[in-house]
Amino acid sequence: MRLWTCRSIAAATALAAGATGAQGADETDGDPAAVCDNKPVYMVVYGVTHDRQRMQAYGRAIAQSGLYVELRGYYTTGFRPLAVFEGSVADNFSMVAVRFPCLAHARAFWYSKTYQEDIVPMRDGAGDYTVIVMPAAELPPYMAGRVGPADYVETFGPEPAAGIAQVAKVAKVPEFAEAPNE
Repeated sequence: MRLWTCRSIAAATALAAGATGAQGADETDGDPAAVCDNKPVYMVVYGVTHDRQRMQAYGRAIAQSGLYVELRGYYTTGFRPLAVFEGSVADNFSMVAVRFPCLAHARAFWYSKTYQEDIVPMRDGAGDYTVIVMPAAELPPYMAGRVGPADYVETFGPEPAAGIAQVAKVAKVPEFAEAPNE
């Protein structure tokens, strides 16, 4: 039994983009060979860890798989909070964000045969997590020249994602009924 809770990546992305109901359905149906639109995304994983040693082994397995290197994904945050300004978090709370050059690359990682069949079983029972994908925000003008560009300097086609063996997509999680008004 998997204790890892995964929300629909397509639904989360559609919600972030402002889509509602069936309109938020993923047009590529998780096809990793879909064209990389070069709009960076963040795969955000958060929850509680029950077995830190197993999760560390899981993290090492991800690194050793080469999937992040192949798909140009990289961690943008640490795993534990540095400070909590409001609310509270459990002692075993963790969160990490992985940046990918596009949703197609994030999908190729998530649905890769290596990840789903070899790596995912390593974390069964090791924690309860939610996984979402969010679009990257553009660098605001007031930060121009103050930080490095928040963008990849290379553009990507479908080749990296298309070369990753995939598993059959699991049963689709219901889409969000409505997007929040902004």
